[in-house]
Amino acid sequence: MKIAGYLGMVAIFLLVALPLFWIVITSFKEKPDIYTQPAQWWPAHPTTAGYKSATTEIDFWAFFRNSVIITLLLSVAKIVLGVISAYALSLLRFPGRNLVFLVVIAALMVPNQITVISNYALVSQLGWRNTYQGIIIPLAGVAFGTFLMRNQFLSVPGEIIEAARLDGAGPLKLLWRVVLPMSWPTLIAFSIITVVNEWNEYLWPFLMSDDSRVGTLPIGLTQLQNNDGITNWGPVMAATVLAMLPVLIVFLALQRHMIKGLTAGAVKG
Repeated sequence: MKIAGYLGMVAIFLLVALPLFWIVITSFKEKPDIYTQPAQWWPAHPTTAGYKSATTEIDFWAFFRNSVIITLLLSVAKIVLGVISAYALSLLRFPGRNLVFLVVIAALMVPNQITVISNYALVSQLGWRNTYQGIIIPLAGVAFGTFLMRNQFLSVPGEIIEAARLDGAGPLKLLWRVVLPMSWPTLIAFSIITVVNEWNEYLWPFLMSDDSRVGTLPIGLTQLQNNDGITNWGPVMAATVLAMLPVLIVFLALQRHMIKGLTAGAVKG
């Protein structure tokens, strides 16, 4: 049984690692080496020309700047709204609380693609196309974060909550001084998932942006694939590596907290 577990782990590792290895290796290959048969698993003549092309053939750093701005603003909005809404749905008493939570759960079951047409029409009427607010506001929904953080808040021992209330802690003080300090792992997990999702978001920014003024990195990568009908995969893979690095660094630095946080909220619901 243990051997089967190790084999499964190795198989999963290879499924994840091999594509990443191929992306990195291809980014250092010369163009003729990319199309050779059989495939070369190591560049015969390593070069950084792909990285130079990736940052010069498109306005790479403008796309990068836009991704950073949009990801930061969206992540902060989602985290703040997710924490506040989860706190209200878990520890505050008000009429219709369970109904509101059912609506949140229902929102989790609706794919974002279904709302694209209606959101696009509304944003266009508001004159928000090719603007940051046109990209950020429609994506600021927090159904997943509300669900995750609510489960975590419900797992906080009731005795601690009651003791804090007896000591005179109001709603905001209870959230900031008691509940959040006991929920850091889940909050970090929620934050990482949010940052990664927003950094990789493609469809909505693509519909909302016309150029590099507000376009994000995934949009910039598609512009590298239009070279007389033949894609020069070296610059594309180099740009992909550069686009992966920020979120990869964040994930590797906080992965332990993420795993702990995703399991912590499942104790009590």
